[in-house]
Amino acid sequence: MPYRTKTRKQPDGQAFLLPLYHIVLLDDEEHTYDYVVEMLIQIFGFNRTVAYQLAKAVDAAGRVVVDTTYKERAEFKCDQIRTFGPDPRIPRCRGSMTALIEPVAGHASSYSDFYFKYIYFF
Repeated sequence: MPYRTKTRKQPDGQAFLLPLYHIVLLDDEEHTYDYVVEMLIQIFGFNRTVAYQLAKAVDAAGRVVVDTTYKERAEFKCDQIRTFGPDPRIPRCRGSMTALIEPVAGHASSYSDFYFKYIYFF
């Protein structure tokens, strides 16, 4: 899956890549495959085959990276997962799935948040 990258301009006018983050979907026992597939299609625009493969992967491994992108988009997509709502097929289901973001290890532009804020805002 290709990374979605974005650049920003430094005060001296040179562009740099924003740090990349993985969006990680965590498994639980309160959501069906159909729910996971529908959610991934709606939020990320995956086709049914890709969404099903990711659903199988999260079920098998307990977690799966569903996208890699810059921080603002990762946070937005994570929020969409967390607010997707309960699975209507399971009466005991009380809410959405859990997702988190993790920085991509070893990425060439993996600046600390402080460094990013310093360059971009000052």
